[in-house]
Amino acid sequence: MIEVTRLNGKKYWINPHQIEMMEQMPDLTITLLSGKTIVVKESPAEIIERIVLYRKKIGMMEL
Repeated sequence: MIEVTRLNGKKYWINPHQIEMMEQMPDLTITLLSGKTIVVKESPAEIIERIVLYRKKIGMMEL
């Protein structure tokens, strides 16, 4: 799971394998495979970095 921050400041954890797409408009909207959307404070680069670190941690990518 990766941590994201909703616009109201609450922390939320999502499964990065369920992310279908991200769209900056102007806040970052993450759409999950289920169709659910989450608007977060983080930038796309921050989310991508967290996904890469998560995948390294679980052994899906070489260090």
